[in-house]
Amino acid sequence: MLLYSKAFGIRIEIVLTIMLILIIILGVLLIMTFKKLLYMNRKYYTIMSGKKGMDLEEIVFTRFKEMDKVKAMAKRVSKEHKEAKAHVDSCYSKIGLKKYDAFNDMAGELSFSLAILNNNYSGVVINAMHTKEGCFTYAKEIIKGESFITLSEEEKEALKKAMTTEDEIALLTTPVDDDIYDI
Repeated sequence: MLLYSKAFGIRIEIVLTIMLILIIILGVLLIMTFKKLLYMNRKYYTIMSGKKGMDLEEIVFTRFKEMDKVKAMAKRVSKEHKEAKAHVDSCYSKIGLKKYDAFNDMAGELSFSLAILNNNYSGVVINAMHTKEGCFTYAKEIIKGESFITLSEEEKEALKKAMTTEDEIALLTTPVDDDIYDI
């Protein structure tokens, strides 16, 4: 017995067969979707349960606390670096020496001028002149590379040598951008 739809002229068996096939296809797709959902749920619980009983949220918060500690430590190290640099800048690290004969009758260049400066070119020039009677020593203060007392040629040369000296300490105290720690 064949049934026809009077309105459309279509056989109902064909319509029901097509609908059954579509229901089977949708059922298969639904089963595949549930399998994928179960797989994703297992992955989710694995991630959230984490290692050693810590879930992902605890791990993230722990890492944020550690990052805060590292930032605080970086700021402290930056402050200590500034203090150390200020100390190094005030230490004597540039030296210039000029040996000479103070008098024509003495040989061996026993007299000398010694300039000792810090990184700001401040310090002292020491001049020692040896004679047959003894040794006379003079010191002249240097402030920012200049002396308020007239310098001899030997003292000027020693000062120039000290000011052109590049030592390891001066090379190690390059400026650091401290703003990188202001996060």
